[in-house]
Amino acid sequence: TEVGILAKSYIDQGRLIPDDIMTQLMLNELKGLDQYNWLLDGNCFLFFCFPRTVAQAEALDKECRIDTVINLDVPFETIKCRLTARWIHPASGRVYNLEFSPPKVQGIDDITGEPLVQRDDDKPETVTKRLQAYDAQTKPVLEYYREKRLLKSFSGTETNKIWPHIYAFLQTKLPDVNQKDAATTR
Repeated sequence: TEVGILAKSYIDQGRLIPDDIMTQLMLNELKGLDQYNWLLDGNCFLFFCFPRTVAQAEALDKECRIDTVINLDVPFETIKCRLTARWIHPASGRVYNLEFSPPKVQGIDDITGEPLVQRDDDKPETVTKRLQAYDAQTKPVLEYYREKRLLKSFSGTETNKIWPHIYAFLQTKLPDVNQKDAATTR
């Protein structure tokens, strides 16, 4: 879409998507989901964290009833290490991580034997810049939801150690979620 192309231009520059564009993208996606339980996940691609600012949180609150906000408190150094260890095969989009899913031969795609590249937005200086901007904008959002008594934080550096606590918490919010469903939606 036009707004998607605009959002991509910010991502390609290693910049966070502005509030108005991000809000438009997300609220369009959330329309019609009011009969479902849903989870917004901003942990994977910092560009798509929503809501990332208080203005985005307020816009979301006007359109949707939010009953829980989960904060994954992961040290920035851990996030930076994971993102900067990511390399891709441009033609296929295959992703490798030098720490936990490396290619068989360093710098070479397992299937084609072609060179891997590191995206500009995964380079250390860009990741650091994104994390600093994210931190500055997100702290007020966490406080916004803390004041509304909606925030639940989980701290750690490893998914396998944090997930059981998150799952147990979600069971109190969504008791009909079973382990099979939880395993396929993570």
